[in-house]
Amino acid sequence: MKIRDIDFGNRPVFLAPMEDVTDPAFRLLCKEFGASMVYSEFVSADALIRSVNRSLEKIRVNDTERPVAVQIYGRDVESMVEAARIVEAEARPDVLDINFGCPVKKVAGKGAGAGMLRNPELMLEITRAVVQAVRIPVTVKTRLGWDCNNLIITDLAEQLQDCGIEALTIHGRTRSQMYTGCADWTLIGEVKHNPRIHIPIIGNGDIDSPRRAADAFERYGVDAVMVGRATFGQPWIFREIRTYLDTGRMPDDMDNAWKLDVLRRQIRESVACSMNRTDCPRKATELGGIIHVRRHLASSPLFKGIPDFRQTRIRMLRAESMDELFAVLDEASKRLL
Repeated sequence: MKIRDIDFGNRPVFLAPMEDVTDPAFRLLCKEFGASMVYSEFVSADALIRSVNRSLEKIRVNDTERPVAVQIYGRDVESMVEAARIVEAEARPDVLDINFGCPVKKVAGKGAGAGMLRNPELMLEITRAVVQAVRIPVTVKTRLGWDCNNLIITDLAEQLQDCGIEALTIHGRTRSQMYTGCADWTLIGEVKHNPRIHIPIIGNGDIDSPRRAADAFERYGVDAVMVGRATFGQPWIFREIRTYLDTGRMPDDMDNAWKLDVLRRQIRESVACSMNRTDCPRKATELGGIIHVRRHLASSPLFKGIPDFRQTRIRMLRAESMDELFAVLDEASKRLL
């Protein structure tokens, strides 16, 4: 699969853009374990234009994580064009992605993100203008439609392609579904098999195991899959998926002790990322990194099945230092191993 001149090889697996999740430390970890491309947290076009420090920090990328995409969202043509130019000039990402899929009220309720599914004409106008404004490849991430009575993705995909985008990611849910229920890949498959579609189609939604990733490629013919919430507490899922897709087998050198070491490393790197923040020196603290990473640990499937783990999970979520979090992990590891 290719996006312009970027060759991702056969059946690539991407890390989804996720607010307060895909910071540089986490992206680099997922990249190391086999993610074919990683995405920044989404960034508000208005905030970028106002030079809000936190937004400028979000678009910082490291050459070691390339190819990398920066994702922006907004609700009017002018601000999206200006933000796209800022991202191209300041971050120099390999891909610029437009978010037309975020379902949360504070975004979609104001007409941005998935809110654009209620205004396809404006969505297309924004897309066309952004494509013309930058030299790097522009892609789009969106959903099936606003609700089950407005499943517009099959026609919308052609229209977005006509605007000049070079890949399309489709999350197999409507905005109304948020993240509930099961993702419906049927319409994703229809888009992919439309003979008029010639850009890569990336499928997203419920890819939480190597088998599901393989099924997505085999049953629906997508060019790539994107993994989101299944990365919480297990960034090694990319290594599992990549190995399974390439060999038909699971890796045999990833026991629980190895996975616990990965989680310890994730803690250290999350804290280091927080301490190196330049947008707000007073927030460059160890606690910032702990707050960022502790929900990953509490969500890790590694600890499922441990009896009476609830209290340990609560302690994870309340930890405020590396020493405290490492102590909780050490206790969990004794019960796990």
